[in-house]
Amino acid sequence: MFIALDGIPLTLPKTGIGHYTFELACAVARAVPEQQVEVVAPSNLSPIRLSETDLAPANLQFKSINVGLLARRWWSVGLPGYVRRRGIELFHGTNYEVPLLRRCATVITIHDLSLLMLADKQQRRRVARARVRLPIMARKADAVIVPSEAVKAEACERLRLPATKVFVVPEAAREFFRPAPASEVGTTKSRLRISDAFIVAVGTIEPRKNYLMLIEAFESVSNSRPDLGLQLVIAGGQGWKSDEVLDRIERSPARRKIILSGYLTDVDLRSLYSSCTVSVYPSQYEGFGLPPLEAMACGAPVLCSKIPSIAETVGNAARLIDPFDAQGWARTIIELCDDNNARASLRAEGFKRAAQFSWASTAVSTLSVYEEAIQMWRRNKSG
Repeated sequence: MFIALDGIPLTLPKTGIGHYTFELACAVARAVPEQQVEVVAPSNLSPIRLSETDLAPANLQFKSINVGLLARRWWSVGLPGYVRRRGIELFHGTNYEVPLLRRCATVITIHDLSLLMLADKQQRRRVARARVRLPIMARKADAVIVPSEAVKAEACERLRLPATKVFVVPEAAREFFRPAPASEVGTTKSRLRISDAFIVAVGTIEPRKNYLMLIEAFESVSNSRPDLGLQLVIAGGQGWKSDEVLDRIERSPARRKIILSGYLTDVDLRSLYSSCTVSVYPSQYEGFGLPPLEAMACGAPVLCSKIPSIAETVGNAARLIDPFDAQGWARTIIELCDDNNARASLRAEGFKRAAQFSWASTAVSTLSVYEEAIQMWRRNKSG
């Protein structure tokens, strides 16, 4: 089986889909060392970005495909032509896109349906594109992978997909995320000017991440319990409509206690997860929620939104609060800051929960979907 995956998510600084693409490609390649796996992107985009810590197996190649003027129409011309020339047997669209001209079996991953479910909190051009292309791609693909049962239910309903075509394959914390050594923690906290008591929120600054609610909750904590000396660290790059959040922070009475770190390296994130008082994840909507798992793998007590996909991911290993209940968040943050035993219990449960997920397991499940997709493709061709 000659497999290729969409490398476009790796042409930008890695966030959720980029990390998924890289980790899955590596895990799949390790699971089938005798087979070739490629991650491909067109040459008219930025080169695929890999960091010094990104170690790939020998049978995995990252390729920038030279495209001419016509072939720059990547999905309709460039990629179908490359698939035919290389004899690729299966293409995996890790960000829901596959070749429009079918040359091989195809699988797409739908990480979530936020572009349809929360259209008012997304860029209009992205929403317009998803409304047209997502149903088309879902119908064209031989199989659809989703990270949770919650997203499967949404995909079957909103995209009218048969349940037999949609496969739930959970993701996992990356192996890099584990408790960081004290020297690493000290260096990161010193550089970012972070004190001993802090809560950390990881994710791009955009409306659905719900930072406005978090800031309101933090202001309540800061006002009622200044003795805690608590800081709020928001670790994420600026996304769509980030100005509203940034303006709110500048006007906040707790401004001096809020740190905007920007996009951080994995080393920095690991340090913050390993030393925070609480890791918070207030998102209004997610398909899975990797940051809570990565925080758990580092030993952080986790507080996150009580929404179906996240509850499915974290199980009983995190505190869950309504994402619109700012005072509930404030009360729970104070409770956890005051209760060492509660934090210790969450740490212990978090380690166990994170260990239940692995990219090796994700790869095995994904390869089973690939085999199913190839069989479907062959049946459809012969039929």
